[in-house]
Amino acid sequence: MEDKFKNLPLRDGVGIIVLNKDNKIFVAKRIDNPKNFWQMPQGGVDIGENFLNAAYRELEEETSIKSVKLIKEIDEITTYLLPKHLLGIIWKGKYKGQKQKWFLMRFVGNDDEININTNKPEFLEWKWIEVEMITSVVVDFKLEVYKTLQKKIKEIIN
Repeated sequence: MEDKFKNLPLRDGVGIIVLNKDNKIFVAKRIDNPKNFWQMPQGGVDIGENFLNAAYRELEEETSIKSVKLIKEIDEITTYLLPKHLLGIIWKGKYKGQKQKWFLMRFVGNDDEININTNKPEFLEWKWIEVEMITSVVVDFKLEVYKTLQKKIKEIIN
């Protein structure tokens, strides 16, 4: 990592693992990355906002999903660093990566509630996938986070 980015802080973020009734996970393809990478909903925490409220807000902003029940707050904080080509570009260049608090939630609505064509759309398309698949669809710099989450999800739902 270049010296000019080394001392940048990590951005506070949240992530939401949304399980449907079949224990499949919601993932979506980002608009800003046309390759075949998918991710779970996630986003930043506003100043003065607690992590859980940020998770509910981000989930609704990105997917229109409101019909969820909290299953569990994942204990540890996960972190990732941005790859070199994104440093100084995303998040107005203020952060070198993200530290995230993740929440496992059960989707209790119908799929027609899901709408990614929001006010500020972030996703091109979405789908439900098996827990085993999340590490094979994610962008490489988030792989370790998704491996950790995959293990946690399996422990919780089994």
